[in-house]
Amino acid sequence: MAWFEREFIAVPETGKKQLVYKWPDVNIRRYSRAIVNADQTALFVKSGQVLGTLGPGRHRIDADELPVLGALMDTLTGGNYYRAELYFVSTREFAGIKFGGRLADIADPISEQIVTLRVFGEFALSVRDAGQLITSLAGSTDLHDPAGVESWSADLLLKAMKVAVTQHVSQGEWPVLGLSGLLPVIEQAVVRQTNTALYEYGLRIPRLGNFDITLAPEDADRLKRLAKDVTYIRLAGDFRQYAAGEMALGAGQGLASGHGHEGGFLGAALGINAIGQSAPPAAGHFPPAPSSPWQQHQQQREEQPAAALPPTAKPAELGPAASENPACTACAAVNPPGAKFCVECGNRFAPAEPARCRECDAELLPTARFCASCGTRSHHT
Repeated sequence: MAWFEREFIAVPETGKKQLVYKWPDVNIRRYSRAIVNADQTALFVKSGQVLGTLGPGRHRIDADELPVLGALMDTLTGGNYYRAELYFVSTREFAGIKFGGRLADIADPISEQIVTLRVFGEFALSVRDAGQLITSLAGSTDLHDPAGVESWSADLLLKAMKVAVTQHVSQGEWPVLGLSGLLPVIEQAVVRQTNTALYEYGLRIPRLGNFDITLAPEDADRLKRLAKDVTYIRLAGDFRQYAAGEMALGAGQGLASGHGHEGGFLGAALGINAIGQSAPPAAGHFPPAPSSPWQQHQQQREEQPAAALPPTAKPAELGPAASENPACTACAAVNPPGAKFCVECGNRFAPAEPARCRECDAELLPTARFCASCGTRSHHT
């Protein structure tokens, strides 16, 4: 009876990208043809229960071929219609679903810094049990809206990612810097935990696509600077030496900046001062910390030992030029030219005899280059 075959039931082209497609009419004509594609499963649902399923292929809606449809027959229409909801559920993987967001504020056990982790990526979603999907989510979400189911699955995936990453990073098993090298391990742990939550809804996440766990930009810069400082301190062997070097760099930048920067010369002074203070103090001697750069400079001068002064030359060791520097007869200390008293013991010097001309024996002035009497050239010029 070909005149009964007046209706074909199938998923339209606009609905083939949906995870679940619901046939809009609940009155299904008897002897209609249901076309189920190779990646689909059709389900007859009534009162929240799945009464029958159709696999891929062409099916005639008739109780003779599908005995379960006898319970769906509408007697008010004389048995010409079956009253039920018909769902087409796609069994293929839906890849390229995006997820991401903020994970958590977590303490890095290595650097002891509080950082913010974020994740962005893609995942694939598929149906594990079509009947369980229809009965579990029919009252909580709009099944024919793919964005609703995908968004809900993405939220569960993000929740599982938060738990897994926070636990392993806090326990020191996963480092904050270098999580990209652990993506296969992270994917395995997160997918297992997410599928446990999706199991009762008939869904599963077979795999994750490309995803990346990153730090907030300001946290990434802070950890990079900290790692650089730790490396330089290890190479320098002393924090004070490293700090002095850093301040010296600041001093150079301050001097180079010149006029127009208020902190330039102050940073230069502090940097140069830090270089002078980088050497460790002598054993058992810890001077009080100066309160200003000037006091620090004065303390440096006061702490210089007397042994650091050059040794006093003896009269016998003096060269020809040392005759102008009178030597004390009491302590043998060498004094500056023209001194009338010893700078060490205070002994008074005998007045020096005035220079005389070697030709006429006339008295010469101290600054005279020639004799005023005979014109002879002075012997000390």
